[in-house]
Amino acid sequence: MKLKRPSSRQLSIALAALALLAAIVFIAVRSGPLAATRITVVTVAEASLSPRLFGTGTVEARRAWLIGPTAAGRVLRVLVDVGDPVKAGQLLAEMDPVDLQERLAALSATQARASSAITAAEAQVKDATARRELAVINERRYQDLRQKDFISPSAAEAKVQELTSADAALSAAQASLAGARQDLTRTRADVAALTQQRQNVRLLAPADGIVTSRDAETGSTVVAGQAVLKLADPASLWVKLRLDQGRSGGLAAGLPANIALRSRPAQPLPGKVARMELQSDSVTEERLVQISFDALPSGLSLGELAEVTVMLPATARAPVLPNAAIRRVGDKAGVWRLEGGKLHFVPVRLGQSSLDGQVQVLEGLKAGDEVVVYSEKELSAGTRIKVVESLAGRQP
Repeated sequence: MKLKRPSSRQLSIALAALALLAAIVFIAVRSGPLAATRITVVTVAEASLSPRLFGTGTVEARRAWLIGPTAAGRVLRVLVDVGDPVKAGQLLAEMDPVDLQERLAALSATQARASSAITAAEAQVKDATARRELAVINERRYQDLRQKDFISPSAAEAKVQELTSADAALSAAQASLAGARQDLTRTRADVAALTQQRQNVRLLAPADGIVTSRDAETGSTVVAGQAVLKLADPASLWVKLRLDQGRSGGLAAGLPANIALRSRPAQPLPGKVARMELQSDSVTEERLVQISFDALPSGLSLGELAEVTVMLPATARAPVLPNAAIRRVGDKAGVWRLEGGKLHFVPVRLGQSSLDGQVQVLEGLKAGDEVVVYSEKELSAGTRIKVVESLAGRQP
């Protein structure tokens, strides 16, 4: 049987089909599911990191006071306003004393009466003392006369009884004097207590500072402990900073810091870690740190936000690689190491990290190893790979 020769149209269709099939195969091999995974590798370098901690905080006063009454009452007058500088002992506000002045006058009269009672009791003691001395003299004389039989026994016994009565009268006068003195002491204590209450209605500045809040006006009724005014020491301003607990290792008092205030972000101010609070925030997993200024800037306001960078001590030299190279397989953190053209997952133990994305590797790698820092697809052992870029020599 003689085969029919294909037409030119059929040949064109066949050639187009072959070209399309070749294109599909080419795409599948180069960028499709059969293509090798394109990766970027980095060479592990040994270096010393200068780790830094970054966080945000607010400007607060280390020394601040809430000025208010120790008992409920009505505000009589407020003498200062927000922003006013005050001196220690300056009268800031006053509460209505109600009847304290009258009660103090009554106690003062009682105190004067107690003093008069003491004077009377002292006179009674002197009189009783004189009467006893006379009774002693008479008793001795009558005893001598009785021994010489000049008087009867009953007359001598009468003088003994007079001496006993004089002793009793002297004891009573002395007791009255002691009671009068105790009454005066109690009255003086009452006067002192009422005087202190009278002073407590005068709200005085405990130290030099600036009024930061005026929370009650004249005529307002406040309870005990409620603030009428708030003061702050402008020389004690610092930044209350929150830092991630997971990166706070190595944090210590005295470390240098840079403070960028919200009002002047382009002018970082030098400072240092002044104090680390013992209590952390268990909800946000943050540690609270106070950062002091080396020199207080002018125009600083309470509550202003600040971005703080704390410089930690430089670490010892160790293998260093980008954070992007760290992968997690199962419950292990590690890297994909390129060795002999094949990938191997190597668990590592990490150390300090820096703000520029570098991390120390304490165990698992050595300088010169090549690890994957970027891949187009998820990697696994046996994945066909193609290195498209090597970052060798670009590490610090």
